[in-house]
Parts: sequence; structure tokens; C-alpha cells
Amino acid sequence: MKRSIWRLLAAIIALAPVASAAAEKPVSIALVHGAFVDASGWQLVYNMLSADGYEVLVVQNPTITLDGDVAATKRVIANAKHPVVLVGHSYGGAVITEAGADAKVRSLVYIAAFAPAAGESVVDLATAPTPGEEGAPLLPPSDGFILVDPAKFPAAFAADVDISTTRFMAAAQVPWGLGAVQTKITSPAWKQKPSYFMVTALDRMVPPSRQRSMAARAGAKVIEIQSSHAVMLSHPKDVVDFITSAAAGPK
Repeated sequence: MKRSIWRLLAAIIALAPVASAAAEKPVSIALVHGAFVDASGWQLVYNMLSADGYEVLVVQNPTITLDGDVAATKRVIANAKHPVVLVGHSYGGAVITEAGADAKVRSLVYIAAFAPAAGESVVDLATAPTPGEEGAPLLPPSDGFILVDPAKFPAAFAADVDISTTRFMAAAQVPWGLGAVQTKITSPAWKQKPSYFMVTALDRMVPPSRQRSMAARAGAKVIEIQSSHAVMLSHPKDVVDFITSAAAGPK
């Protein structure tokens, strides 16, 4: 009798990896962060997507030049096991716009992001007037890099995130290179790939009206959320649901 029980347990253990592998989704998701922060901002979203069975890859952009960030993103895409849903937050939207032409990329997801057209740079979009809306509180460039005013960072970047977190983010900013800000897009992938856009209606870094106009131009499927710019920190489940809807494809 005991021998039969042990055989049954051994069979169950042997089958467990097979069941786990069968649960993996046939889509990979690549997360691309924006300026002033690093990829750790995606951690909550990464954990939820991974638990759902997705292969989740995370790009760590240097944010010194657009070309360098596009190259970093393409290296991650090349390592994906499945067709890729490419997700970009903020400046990361410009990166996925250029890198998304890769044949492995199935669709683009913009999260409070820039989606430049051919011949446009992020600075072109960021400095265009948006009456009635505040622009990002950027300090003047220094040695070829830009930072957000640390005193204004918490309210501008993530007003709905715990202040202890945003104060640290302000102190730990990653300088944003002018080579990333000023380089113009050559071939916007949203012209060929399905696009999805989450508009953050309380954003004080990328004005909501600018987000709406870029989304409309790209013909993107759009949702709006009452969130600050740092929506992946303040509303991670909503971000995950939006990404998985893109991964599922058109209904």
C-alpha cells in the first residue's frame, strides 16, 4: 500500500513541470522605462504579469541617446521566446516607436507615453504648447543632461504615490541625455503595428491633451485613467489589465 502511495506521489511530482509549462502564455511582454527613472519602476507590473504566465522581459535603458536605447530594446526583443508586445512608459514610448518595427513585435502599448511621428523628437512634443496644462518642471540642461527639479518631482511625476517613495525617486534620478531628447524618429512603428494607449488624465509630465492627440494620430485603442504620470506605481493592476488586453489582440 505504501509503495503505491509513493508511486502516485512520484507521478504527480513528475507531471508538475509539464502543467507549469503548459500554462505559459504564447506572447512575450517587453517593458521599456522612461526618463529619470530606471527599470525597477516596472517591478509590480512585472510580478503580476509573470504570475499570469507571461514571459516578461525588462529593458534597462541608459537614456543617454535614443539610438542606444533602441539598441538595448532590440537586444531584449531578440531574446524573447514568443512574439512580443512592446510596452513603453513616457520617453520609453519614443523608444518603442523606433524599435517596434522589429519583425518579432506584434503590438505597441503606450503608457502615459510619447509617440512621435517621423521627423519628430521628444523635445518637439514636450515643448509644444498645451494651453491650460502644466509642463514638466525640468531644470536647464547641464553637461548635456536634463533632470527634473527635485523639489517639484514628487508632485509632478507621482502625486498619487507615497511621498517617501517619490522623494527617493527625486534624489535617485537618472540624468536624461540630450541625445535621447533631441533625436528625431525615422520610422514610427505605430504606422504598421496595432497600438494601444493609456492616457493618464492627472499627468503633469506629459500633458493629457498631448497624449490624446498622439493616440488619435496613431489610431490607437485608448483608455483613460485618473492617475499621475507614474501609473505603473499607483495603479499597477490597471496597467497589467491594459497590457494583457493588448496581448490578447483585437476582440
